[in-house]
Amino acid sequence: MSTETLSGNRVTARVNTRETVLVLFDQFPLIPFSCLVDCMRTANRYADGQAYRWHLVSPDGVPVLSSSGVQVAVEGSLQDVGACDQVLLIATNHSQYFDDERTLRKLEALDRKGIMLGSASSGSFVLARAGLLDGYRCTIHWENLPVFQELYPHLEITRNIYEIDRRRATCSGGTAALDMMLNLVEMDCGHEVTRRISQMYQHDRLRTPDDQQRMEGKYDLVRLSPKLAQAIDLMQNNIEDPLSPQEVALHVGVSLRQLERLFKKYRDTTPQRYYLRLRLENARQLLLYTSRSGLDVAIASGFSSHSHFIKSYRDVYGRTPREERVSDMARLS
Repeated sequence: MSTETLSGNRVTARVNTRETVLVLFDQFPLIPFSCLVDCMRTANRYADGQAYRWHLVSPDGVPVLSSSGVQVAVEGSLQDVGACDQVLLIATNHSQYFDDERTLRKLEALDRKGIMLGSASSGSFVLARAGLLDGYRCTIHWENLPVFQELYPHLEITRNIYEIDRRRATCSGGTAALDMMLNLVEMDCGHEVTRRISQMYQHDRLRTPDDQQRMEGKYDLVRLSPKLAQAIDLMQNNIEDPLSPQEVALHVGVSLRQLERLFKKYRDTTPQRYYLRLRLENARQLLLYTSRSGLDVAIASGFSSHSHFIKSYRDVYGRTPREERVSDMARLS
């Protein structure tokens, strides 16, 4: 906790300096990185003294390239990290493949010291691989959710923009990293410092962990048609065991005809076709980012018939699931 008083343009907040380590993985995204660093920099501006010191490292101590090609120098390797307060990972979108044993063991060692561990992007994959999200609420970007849920079905994964659960802090990436960091700053420096930072960044509302991610194409849907947004959320949460259109309509409190009208008006399709597309998008993520068999992918995406899955996939994407996987492997090689 902190005690706040106002002094001109400065807020006197009695806080101890928090040592923060940012672990940058090759091809890391710049936006969440900037959100974390600039939020801490501005907290230092408004707090009395230095609220934060941050240190940039990479898993192996080598300078890293961001996903946009910007090279960032680091102070050293994650292996060199000793005493600190929190370690936040900023990782690439394909971090489900990350399996460096030394990095995973080092994160476990930091956890044993009571250090807060978190992620500002897809680093949730790395923390989960190390077993460090077991027993904690966590989240990740909506694009990665199907793969994350499939790889770690035992975790308590939410669709919220960020989660802070005891000594874990994860977020969905992008500007959600700013909201997560503002929440951490409020814990360390108090509300007034956080309010000043929000004003500085033209950030009108500090989003809470209760704010859910808005999936692609749904940004305005909550305002335009709350019932349709609710129906789509219901479909998204029932991929492996799909509901019938009648069941969806019953759950959201509309008639089947009303549901069909809403899908026609706002999505120019039927509930059945929209649901099928959601399941196929889920299947595509699993095909591209996991090694599960085609049959396992079909079952996890709500298809009881493998042949029906193959036909549906080809109708939408113009190739079979197997051809999709082979094409992606050739692209990456």
